[in-house]
Amino acid sequence: MDVAFQTLQQINVENVEGVTVVTFRDQKIIEDKMIREVGHELLMLLEENIPKKLLLDFSGILFISTTFLGWLMRLQKECAGKGFHLHFCSIIPGIYEVFEITKLHRLFSIHPDRETALAAF
Repeated sequence: MDVAFQTLQQINVENVEGVTVVTFRDQKIIEDKMIREVGHELLMLLEENIPKKLLLDFSGILFISTTFLGWLMRLQKECAGKGFHLHFCSIIPGIYEVFEITKLHRLFSIHPDRETALAAF
């Protein structure tokens, strides 16, 4: 699939300058059912015909659960195995603090905003 813009159940997907950019449809990713749906939709993207550059834009996300962090680690592993480059952007300070506490800020490529992230690819 060549992604111009697509709305899935829990995420929006668009192609920006050759990068697949994902935004989330809800402000909170904390309920188990939603986490599974978001996780599966993200993993499904890796099976599509999309650029090997994937940016998760956390704009508007106010809360995430530690369970979702586990899905992000799984996504990182899958991306690495399939030759994808994964970056994150626009994480609010309260959520970024969770990445720091768990030391995940060292695992992921995190940028302050979309423009910086797109330029980093």
